[in-house]
Order: sequence, then structure tokens, then C-alpha cells
Amino acid sequence: MGNRGQVNYSAAKAGIIGATKALAVELASRKITVNCVAPGLIETDMIEPHVLEHAMQLIPAQRMGQPEEVAALVAFLMSDDAAYITRQVISVNGGMVG
Repeated sequence: MGNRGQVNYSAAKAGIIGATKALAVELASRKITVNCVAPGLIETDMIEPHVLEHAMQLIPAQRMGQPEEVAALVAFLMSDDAAYITRQVISVNGGMVG
């Protein structure tokens, strides 16, 4: 769910998730997998310091994720080892709640 002032973000995210699930069903017979990666707080220049203190209270892992951790999941999902994983939304968020 989104926060106040983020109706557009929430709607777009719901659309991506819906498209992922529908496309996965459509393409499964062709052995094509479709998944959605949902990163939480990832340590990039986009994170504003004033947001960080509150956000860290919501992350049980007590740290932000690294871009390489998201990339590692994407690489795995593209590998033959993930050939039976499809129609999933996978969060990379340190257990973030809220």
C-alpha cells in the first residue's frame, strides 16, 4: 500500500504487478518466466538523509540494501536455476515492515 500523496505510485506499482502475473501465465507455455523484483531501500544517491532515520526503524535488518544485492537476484532469476520460478513478486527489503 502507498502513503499519502502517492496514489500515482501505488497505481503504477499495482499495474506492474498485475502485468507481471498475467504475462507469466501467457508466456509459461513457451518456457518464458516473468517475475517482478521489488527493491526496498537501496543505498543510492536517491535516498535523502532526513528520510533515512525513520526508514531504518522499519527495517529489521537495520541497514539499507546494496545495488549489488538487487542485481544478484535479477541474475539468478535470469539463470537456468530459476527456470521454475515465475509469476512472483520478490522483495529485496531487509524484512521491511509498514
